[in-house]
Amino acid sequence: MASDPLSPAETRRYARHLVLKGMGGAGQQALKQARVLVVGAGGLGSPAIAYLAGAGIGTLGIVDHDAVSLSNLHRQVIHTSAAIGDNKAQSAGRFASALNPHVAVTIHAERLDADNAAAIIGGYDLVLDGTDNLATRRVVAGAAAALGKVLVSGAVSMFDGQVTVFAPGGPAFADLYPEEADDTDLPSCEATGILGPLTGVIGTLMAMEAIKLITGIGDPLIGRVLTYDGKGGRFSEFSY
Repeated sequence: MASDPLSPAETRRYARHLVLKGMGGAGQQALKQARVLVVGAGGLGSPAIAYLAGAGIGTLGIVDHDAVSLSNLHRQVIHTSAAIGDNKAQSAGRFASALNPHVAVTIHAERLDADNAAAIIGGYDLVLDGTDNLATRRVVAGAAAALGKVLVSGAVSMFDGQVTVFAPGGPAFADLYPEEADDTDLPSCEATGILGPLTGVIGTLMAMEAIKLITGIGDPLIGRVLTYDGKGGRFSEFSY
């Protein structure tokens, strides 16, 4: 299927991409044709949604059943005080549409679970998981793997975060998170707190990986975990 040419407004909007060696018009067209799903419009989803919308993803799906609360706003920066009480997916969709009207935004204002995961994820090329519990993340990873979709996965806690990519043929979610692990083994954001900008670091890295995967630029984090120590100001990496 032939791709739609970039309009004059899009050409001006994406000018810095179009002159970027390795991206150019072909890369921008790939972004325009892509269908990307972000699961969770919270701390990690917020920066990911912002940068994917800004980059010109053709269709951006957003899944979240939760409502915006006051305690979200120090890190979930696409939501506003006026949006408190609104559904997060709808609030995030308003932000994305206001930032870039060339992006088609699809809202899934529901909880993603084992019953609907395949139906939702099946409509997209690539999935980003910014949820904060292992149960949902296992569902997302399982559905993505079954459907042959690439999954960009991020996680944060207190001052530290990590990002990786699960792709067909590569290491699986269970290789990094054993089946016996559950949410009681992990500190919750409510109990231990989280520094706001940390979610920006990891969520933006997730968007970076998504754009690399769509355009074929660079070396994605398949089989590798990139970790960030916020206190120490250090990135490191390990393979699995």
